[in-house]
Amino acid sequence: MQRVKIVETELEKEQAFEIRRKVFVDEQGVALHVEMDEHDDSATHFIGYELEQPIAAARIREYEQGVGKVERVCVLPEYRGHHFGAEMMEQLEEYARSIGYFRLQLNSQSHAIRFYERLGYDVVSPEFMDAGIPHRQMEKTL
Repeated sequence: MQRVKIVETELEKEQAFEIRRKVFVDEQGVALHVEMDEHDDSATHFIGYELEQPIAAARIREYEQGVGKVERVCVLPEYRGHHFGAEMMEQLEEYARSIGYFRLQLNSQSHAIRFYERLGYDVVSPEFMDAGIPHRQMEKTL
């Protein structure tokens, strides 16, 4: 990925939201009102670009004291398999450390568990349904 950055402008935020809509709403069938939630206003959003084209997005928010919750990690389908997701996660983790988080949590779609395990995350819950998709909670100590 050419660059991953914290969203700073309204254009970057809209680009991140558009990637999320394409992946979670259009591709996976999640209802828009579920995908775009009350945490969008307070979370720190990230966007990833390849040759100035927005291709990946994610957000992080404080879950509890010292613990961040990583959410809405996505890469457009045509860019998957090229380590863009891992690069996005590296930047999220770097940011989390810089603001004092000592642990990250996320709810992984079950099909993506191996991706997060390769990045050092451990499964900490049985499978559960979220937006009609099987998930497992995972966490990593930073």
